[in-house]
Amino acid sequence: MGGPLSGVKILEVQGIGPGPFCTMMLSDMGAEVVRIDRAQNAKPDKSGPPPGDFLARGRRSVALDFKHPDGIAAMLRLVEDADVLIEGFRPGVMERLGLGPDVCLERNPRLVYARMTGWGQDGPLASAAGHDINYIALAGALAHIGRAGQAPVAPLNLVGDFGGGGMLCAYGVVCALVERATSGKGQVVDVAMIDGVASLMTILHAAQQSGWWREERGTNLLDGGSHFYDAFETSDGQYISVGSIEPQFYAELLEKTGLADEELPAQHDKSQWPAMRERMCEIFKRKSRDEWCEIMEGSDVCFAPVLTMSEAPHHPHMKARGTFVEAGDGKTQAGPSPRFSRTPGAVQGPPPIIGQHTDTDEVLADFGFSDEEIAKLREAKAIA
Repeated sequence: MGGPLSGVKILEVQGIGPGPFCTMMLSDMGAEVVRIDRAQNAKPDKSGPPPGDFLARGRRSVALDFKHPDGIAAMLRLVEDADVLIEGFRPGVMERLGLGPDVCLERNPRLVYARMTGWGQDGPLASAAGHDINYIALAGALAHIGRAGQAPVAPLNLVGDFGGGGMLCAYGVVCALVERATSGKGQVVDVAMIDGVASLMTILHAAQQSGWWREERGTNLLDGGSHFYDAFETSDGQYISVGSIEPQFYAELLEKTGLADEELPAQHDKSQWPAMRERMCEIFKRKSRDEWCEIMEGSDVCFAPVLTMSEAPHHPHMKARGTFVEAGDGKTQAGPSPRFSRTPGAVQGPPPIIGQHTDTDEVLADFGFSDEEIAKLREAKAIA
């Protein structure tokens, strides 16, 4: 049996980063994803190895020329038989192409039309350029990530692009599909990364407004301000992490670091956190990362070694769960998440070469195009 989204047809207008991540998630859950690439980028030779873009796995590629009226017409034909369309252009671009939501929903009233941008479809900044760091800055997240007295630190591009953007877009698409099952109608899903990041910050807004979270960066329980929730360097230049928040976990941290018998300040006495941090730093530098793993891993300290991308797939826990997979092309990548007991997801295949499935005609044929229609589109150069 296929994944929980088996039978759902999705058109992905080619983009970068969070858009492909969203459709990767949906494909992993069994959806049939067709990526609409630009015909100008298609390569004549489709015989080479698949691209190394893991986010593009598990889908087919059709290359259309959106500057050609027949290319637009072909896209609208695909829309008629699709469940979802996902695009990540700036506001107004799809409308200017003749592929805006009004046009597409008129062709297919059941269509879920998902639009993902950084700033949203409206507002003073809607048409401005931006990247993850800008979105998390404006949404109030970046200011609180980093050490006290130092500049904020960008958390890769995970929070805005992939958390507030791609993951929230996948959630929005699935919500709209669930609602459609009752109403029979599609709708537009407006996904703004700034909105998603603001949502992710909900617990911290509550903490700040209730008085137990300070706005000063690096001075709080979860932002590196405490001595029991942070990463620490070990004797071999590696790092380990501890998150001993609860009193019973903190007690075990003290026991395993040799501090249990000392007269120490109360765990949450913030005035003593800097001094306690110095103690912890000194203690953890006495042993290597592997030695601390021997002492703490699997205990209730709330401990884990800080692993690199190349190390993580080889950890025994990751291997036991099969968190990382080799998907077809032999390259290691994260497998589908979350997991389902009855309808498990799966990586449906390697990333496609641009236009790969236009050459074979299989996608257009699946969407109802006749051989004669496909030949005319190719002759007009509306498809690659």
